[in-house]
Amino acid sequence: MPLQRYSGVFEPADLDLLQRVFDQLCNERRLAPKDKEQREELAEEIVGVFRNGITDEADLLHALSKRRRAQRGHVVGKP
Repeated sequence: MPLQRYSGVFEPADLDLLQRVFDQLCNERRLAPKDKEQREELAEEIVGVFRNGITDEADLLHALSKRRRAQRGHVVGKP
């Protein structure tokens, strides 16, 4: 169930956490500033997962890394 607290306004601590997660995932995925579209998609994904209740930094990273592996497997045709 999505948290009502995150209906559109984030606290400074939340923004710091989201930025750290974004930076780490950009680094892991080797997304450069020129990869604007991919970085925007990643940011939207991070915020979406956060709004759905995963608000711990490690849990966010784990959830998004897990999604990345699943997407990669799907694209390649693996189950």
